Amino acid sequence: MATWPALALTFNAGVWGLSWWPLRRLADAGLHPLWATTLVYVVAALAIGAARPAAWREIARHRSLWVVVLASGTTNAAFNWAVTIGDVVRVVLLFYLMPLWAVGLARLLLREALPPAALVRVALALAGAMVVLWPSGGGWPLPRTLAEALGVLGGFAFALNNVMLRREAARSEAARAVAMFAGGVLVAGALAAALTLGGLVPAPPAPRLPWVAGALALAALFVAGNLALQYGAARLAAHATAVVLLTEIVFAALSAVALGAAVLGATTVAGGALIVAAAVMAAWPGRRPPSGG
Repeated sequence: MATWPALALTFNAGVWGLSWWPLRRLADAGLHPLWATTLVYVVAALAIGAARPAAWREIARHRSLWVVVLASGTTNAAFNWAVTIGDVVRVVLLFYLMPLWAVGLARLLLREALPPAALVRVALALAGAMVVLWPSGGGWPLPRTLAEALGVLGGFAFALNNVMLRREAARSEAARAVAMFAGGVLVAGALAAALTLGGLVPAPPAPRLPWVAGALALAALFVAGNLALQYGAARLAAHATAVVLLTEIVFAALSAVALGAAVLGATTVAGGALIVAAAVMAAWPGRRPPSGG
């Protein structure tokens, strides 16, 4: 029955689409999103790693999984920082430019062909990005804030992460999951430490029950979301999984607008529609050639 896998994937999308709110509450308590990401992912990596200790050895044996570590870590550090400081809807839409980056990365790393449909997806994603980023006063359609730049960077890293997960499909789910969470610890932690030493990011505040409990609760949600993703993705077709996960945009948009963390202007809606269309096209199954015999 596909209902439970679809609900599991929707839960995962909801966790990520709503994650901006607890991250902002942690920031209000003095915990910068980079330090929050580090703490949350330490808990998540240790929890999954303790349940599947062989995953650590598998990561150590296969260097290619370290690309997953770096790509996933960059994804989460950039996304979590961006949705904490920027317009949530714009950040999420720029993050979901993933089909644009995935086409080139799949060609480079997987030697995939570039069918006409892939070029159409690229054109749609590019057009959507230009509409979202086009300044009202004229100028080049480029990221204008740190949050927007982080959204674009996070989307590129997310595309690299997904392409590498396909390339490393023979590795165990536990190893891939631990690699992704460990990446959040290493990349976000290293960046947070460097920026703190440079005086650009505040050091973590003294432990207090409210923010520590909030961080642990967020870690538990991320672990639950990851488990739900693995459960649903293993039981639904890849295109169905990708389409359901796009509901993250809906969760993020509705919650951000309702709570005043985003403004839905006409250009954002129009550009977002093009970006979502590109993502849906990327998720939809291609026509299979007729079987012989």
